[in-house]
Amino acid sequence: MHNKLQYISQGNTIEEQLSNIKNVLDHGCQWVQLRFKNANAQDFYSVAEQTKVLCQSYEATFIINDKVDLAYQLDADGVHLGLDDMPIKVARNILGDKKIIGGTANTWEHMQQRVNENCNYIGLGPFRFTSTKEKLSPILGLEGYEKLLQRMKQENIFTPVIAIGGITLEDIDLLMETSLHGVALSGLLTQNPSLITTLNEKIYVNI
Repeated sequence: MHNKLQYISQGNTIEEQLSNIKNVLDHGCQWVQLRFKNANAQDFYSVAEQTKVLCQSYEATFIINDKVDLAYQLDADGVHLGLDDMPIKVARNILGDKKIIGGTANTWEHMQQRVNENCNYIGLGPFRFTSTKEKLSPILGLEGYEKLLQRMKQENIFTPVIAIGGITLEDIDLLMETSLHGVALSGLLTQNPSLITTLNEKIYVNI
């Protein structure tokens, strides 16, 4: 089962990325998605290679954002693909059936697309405005999640859904009262890795 608390990495340099990733792992996070959007290929490879070693040492899941070729090269646990990234079917052909492939969605149509593509989980968002994304899709809010998750139930769709985008500590309880599988956090964990124990308690109490 996919971890209910996922960290999306932050940092403008190799050093910042690795420091932030090690901090969340030190505090008990078990899922790291490497996102290093403005890095050149050499820097991204360097961070990815070192992040894999870190995740292995902490027995954490290692996901790479977007770069399927690198995930294959480094034998990462999987990839997360945006709507404008490589199609999931193509990525599956490259990575094989045992790797995790997550896909971004913002609307019901996107969710149907992701389910038809047989993704392993859907990253649904954004919950609210977030400064970590330059091209932000329409904000869903709690009401948006509730409507989309209810429709999934009606359609008997059981793909795990992860909330993403500007989520704060105060949002967790309300979000987990829905049928969400979990949450993906970036800035909150980067700035406050010590919150991970509290977050895990909030999230896993809803199992």
